[in-house]
Amino acid sequence: MVRKFAPALLVALLAACATPPKTASSSPAQPVTVKIIGFNDFHGNLEIPRQSVDVPSGRPDEEIRVPVGGAAYLASAIDRYRAKNPRTLVLSAGDMISGSPITSSLFLDEPTIEVMNRIGVDYNALGNHEFDRGRQELLRMQNGGCQKFTSREPCQVDKPFRGAQFPFLAANVVTESGKTLFPATALRKLGKGRDAVTVGIIGLPLRDVETLVNPSGIVGLTFKDEAETINALVPSLKAQGADAIVVLIHQGLYTKVGANDKSCGGVSGDLLKVLARLDPRVDLVVSGHTHWAYVCDYGAIDPTRPILVTSAGLWGEYITDIDLTIDPATRKVVARRADNVMVQSEAYTGTRGLVTVKPQYEQFPPRADIAAYVGKYVDAVKSAKERPIGKVSSGTPKPKQATDESALGNLIADAQLAATRSSGAQFALMNNTGIRADLIVADDRTVTFGAIFATQPFANELKTMTLSGADLKSVFEQEFDGQSFDQAFSPSANVRYSYDLTRPLGSRIFDLTIDGKPIDPAADYRFAVNSFLASGGDSFTIFRKGRDVVTSGADIDALEAWIKAVPVREIPAVGRVRNLTPATAAQ
Repeated sequence: MVRKFAPALLVALLAACATPPKTASSSPAQPVTVKIIGFNDFHGNLEIPRQSVDVPSGRPDEEIRVPVGGAAYLASAIDRYRAKNPRTLVLSAGDMISGSPITSSLFLDEPTIEVMNRIGVDYNALGNHEFDRGRQELLRMQNGGCQKFTSREPCQVDKPFRGAQFPFLAANVVTESGKTLFPATALRKLGKGRDAVTVGIIGLPLRDVETLVNPSGIVGLTFKDEAETINALVPSLKAQGADAIVVLIHQGLYTKVGANDKSCGGVSGDLLKVLARLDPRVDLVVSGHTHWAYVCDYGAIDPTRPILVTSAGLWGEYITDIDLTIDPATRKVVARRADNVMVQSEAYTGTRGLVTVKPQYEQFPPRADIAAYVGKYVDAVKSAKERPIGKVSSGTPKPKQATDESALGNLIADAQLAATRSSGAQFALMNNTGIRADLIVADDRTVTFGAIFATQPFANELKTMTLSGADLKSVFEQEFDGQSFDQAFSPSANVRYSYDLTRPLGSRIFDLTIDGKPIDPAADYRFAVNSFLASGGDSFTIFRKGRDVVTSGADIDALEAWIKAVPVREIPAVGRVRNLTPATAAQ
């Protein structure tokens, strides 16, 4: 039977179908805000790192120091800001581990990974320091277990070690099989129903990892160009439904403005070369490596790429509070903002005196479970850390810049020469980037093993080798050859040299003498460096030509022996390296 309708009724029915009644469910979806909490370069600083951030006091040309950092305080800060938005991701831009204080490093950074599990990190992009102990140990950090791949014992406290409960990302790290060592990307859906949005994440280290770690630990790995890698992945993430694209990259910038000055004033750094080539569909870049804190709208530099670029400094001194507002209808980010939040911790006394808590800035109570977990490792390392090894004339800071000569670097170089004289070493050279902390001493000038360990936490061995005078001169020229960042050696007491950065490449080093005599290009010279430098680390590739290489003990053992050899070891003066670059050119 066919049902028939009167013409008037049919017109009415059609009209009703064409103009359905408006309901709340048919209204356009409203923009949705996703929160990203970013940090980077934590370097296993579980305890408060005895560092401060200099901030304006409110008075003209005056700053005050605010104590910052420590895992329990970092956890509390992340908890507070995560509670502001149910759509939150906690993201790390690399160097979460290694280069760490003794409380983490002596245990192969297992406690740092476990703390990050408890904090609830969602993803960590690898940095260069994740590769310090080699590929197999890095895989153990992700997968867990107690297999031994280093000179240090795994699973000394927690047995078994369960590994990171969050993925490592390494989009540009390719193995012999042609696959990435860890996943390249991730997709995370946040929210439900029509308000749900999807964030696509790309994570990767800087391309130059192979110049920054011991080559023996990364055999078979290829590190691809950062921008090419990112751009190749953006279309796929978009096709899979990503409404926002976030890049976690362990490469960074320097600025001449404060941590929350959004002007990008005086911006420089290798990340600029990556940003200039990025697919403009990238919305946010969380960066690291330079240890600088900044929030930079790259759109002010290149309006075709309105990318927000952030970094939270180092050691948990800041978190970056980031909001991305997404229009679910257009699947685009329509607004973005970020602020670096100081992770204010507790008062301490450092090389510059007492640093007190500043109530006018946000404060965070230490998270109890994290404090208790860290305390377990503090107890486990206490006897080793507090063991006195001797006395020095004073405490001394680490180099402020890689190009700065430092008394601490000179002390380390002197210690390494003394330890390798029996292998024929005539002098020793130390890289400033290998010095990770100030040398802190007690009021009676006593130095502990923990204090010297903090300065050199990498467990490097000493290598004594031979190079010709011509090659040796070329090594010194590599300090300022433009192939990597500039870095001056800290030399032993019998070495003197000068440099001028306005001179042509290859002739910036002059007045180079050993034992008061100019080097002879045709003669052979025997000297000591740590195993990182010996393998060509920090782009000092000529060290790989070294002949008759002899391996001695650990660098930390050499420093301990040097300090304890006399009742009070004098901290050496600076003056072995002279920067003769004209002041106007250096600015």
